[in-house]
Amino acid sequence: MNLGLLILRVVFGLTLTAHSVQKLFGWFGGPGIAGTAKMMEQLGFRPPRLQAVVACLIEGGAGLALATGLLTPLAAAAVISVMFVAAVSVHLPKGFFIQKGGFEYSLALAAGALAVAFTGPGAISADAALGIDRSGPSWGFAALAIGLVGGGLQLMARRRSPVPNASDHQGG
Repeated sequence: MNLGLLILRVVFGLTLTAHSVQKLFGWFGGPGIAGTAKMMEQLGFRPPRLQAVVACLIEGGAGLALATGLLTPLAAAAVISVMFVAAVSVHLPKGFFIQKGGFEYSLALAAGALAVAFTGPGAISADAALGIDRSGPSWGFAALAIGLVGGGLQLMARRRSPVPNASDHQGG
């Protein structure tokens, strides 16, 4: 079980981190901060550059924390929050499947993070090394609630006048 949790955490966490550095630095063919800020502006997030930087830092930081199993419920909540915002602001109108720009990828990443919040990061994790034991139903539901509230507040703060090209960007 511990090895399975390690694999899940590392793959999901580093995937999130890779998407973050695409958006922040333009690595791996990403848009960089200028392109991400433009997308954030089109989606109604103001001020767009600050929103882009914060979103990238949260996504990347949560990804690294999830990958290492550090402060796992908090990392899961951050992943859920970022994926909730991405799903609603970009992907939901396009349906479920990602090939049409849908929300399946964002949902899968959020669900993986939530599963780890419920089960815990396992024995091969920073939390275990530090003696932090925060898992189970109460921690899983707390991560879900914090993630949805955080994402919901972010969505409520945006201006609802996105430019049509905003949905051309993929990922969380």
